[in-house]
Amino acid sequence: MLAVLCVSLLLSGIDLTVTHAAVPSLTRELRPSGVRLLWIVDVYSLTVAALLVTCGTLGDRIGRKRLVLSGFALFGLASAGAAFAQTSGQLILARALLGAGTAMIMASTAAIIRVVFPDGRERALALGIWTAAHSVGAAIGPLVGGALLQRWWWGSVFLVNVPVVAVILVAGARLIPESRDPVPRPWDLLGVALSVTGLAGVVYALKQAGAQPHPGAGPALAGAVGLALLVWFVRRQRRRPQPLLDVSLFADRRFTAATVCVLGCFGSYTALLFFLTQWFQLVDGASPLRAGLLLLPLAASNAVGAVLAPLAARRWGNRRALTGALALFSGALLFLCAGGGPGHHGVTAVALLASGLGAGVVMTLGADAIMSSADPDRAGEAAAIQETSFELGAGLGVAALGTALAATYRTALPSSVPGVPPAAHAAARESIGAADTAAHHLPAPAADLLRAAARDAYDRGFTVVALVAAAVVALTAALAALLLRPSQGRGRGQGRGRGQGRAKERSRRSARRAAQEPSGPRSGSSSSAPAVLRR
Repeated sequence: MLAVLCVSLLLSGIDLTVTHAAVPSLTRELRPSGVRLLWIVDVYSLTVAALLVTCGTLGDRIGRKRLVLSGFALFGLASAGAAFAQTSGQLILARALLGAGTAMIMASTAAIIRVVFPDGRERALALGIWTAAHSVGAAIGPLVGGALLQRWWWGSVFLVNVPVVAVILVAGARLIPESRDPVPRPWDLLGVALSVTGLAGVVYALKQAGAQPHPGAGPALAGAVGLALLVWFVRRQRRRPQPLLDVSLFADRRFTAATVCVLGCFGSYTALLFFLTQWFQLVDGASPLRAGLLLLPLAASNAVGAVLAPLAARRWGNRRALTGALALFSGALLFLCAGGGPGHHGVTAVALLASGLGAGVVMTLGADAIMSSADPDRAGEAAAIQETSFELGAGLGVAALGTALAATYRTALPSSVPGVPPAAHAAARESIGAADTAAHHLPAPAADLLRAAARDAYDRGFTVVALVAAAVVALTAALAALLLRPSQGRGRGQGRGRGQGRAKERSRRSARRAAQEPSGPRSGSSSSAPAVLRR
């Protein structure tokens, strides 16, 4: 049974990054705009982040086995739809459905593990193996995609999921036990709508900001509305006795700092994977398989960092180890800007080794800091926020840094290239993939000039992305050093007192409402949200 659940997380991890290797191929076939290309890449992780906590509550109500099998079915159908998509819009929709299926799978399998392994030590081991499967999948995604693209078309990176899902559905129906919460939390449909719509508005504004020199008032209005909806969502969750997302946990500065570290680090790490895959293929001229192999130092050192993280924490303390790992990651990004690039694979490999090592330590210790800063009776709520922070970081990292790269690329591309007609030049401004496609229809001298200009512009854009990511990671390092100091004496007690005060107030509100109902008292319990010691 655990093998079935681990394969599911391996698939979802692979799907997070496998598309990176296919971007040049699908760009030539579907010809998406720069903004649509970013949606293709990160709509998956954004959908997972938006629906993860909601799906945990839904599984408590309708049954976790039913939800996880439904998630697998949706994942398989969406994979087939993505493989045979004829337009970029169809592929974006299919990727969003893949994210919805993954959210259903992840939320349900975590709760199932908690039911099947009642012993604490066995459960911790099972959760560790389960989450490691997701990390391994995300790390090998570009390599798997590159290997498939060596022989088949870009849709094969999605179609390969279908037979695996078919086997999991048959095995899961026989092996996975059914379970549900006897007293599930109330369904907050308005809260779900506010969070999903607000996040979509903010991300849309980010993407449109880099799509053209003067995006106009539309993206700014969408961003403002999105932020307002997210503020409304937070205020609503603070007032509800049983919220979807317990935002009162952020009253603890250590919890907030650790969550921000995870967001910044994993967002930068995922964006680095995506843009490096394009860099190796479109600037350095590597094949998809070779691009995946060139990323192996990053993936391998990330795994080593995750293994060494507990040793580093015991030797230097959680705060110093986390701060040092963030500083290492930031320094590696700066080193990549200074000496890495096409033709400098040795320097690039060193930078990737250091980046992966630092990120691996941060992901492990950041997750541990999130869990340890919450009271034990709120571990499930803390774990749900922890899991969401990883997926949200992945989506926002690609969205924000992709916007910076798109804006720099468009600015750095010359206003005219000898022998390139205006229509081809306008198409080349969308993305480096679009420039490569446009060059296929030009005479050899003009095509070579356009490709060279696009590669130089993308290289500059990647440098800007690495610099911005280095600054973000350095800022989170300073935040960790400042806010992850151990609480002392009265301050710590006051922090817990505030959290306990909010919990008691919610209990009193529930009791008063129950007493007013003619049908008698209504009981409630916390959902078994995904309790995950992530990465």
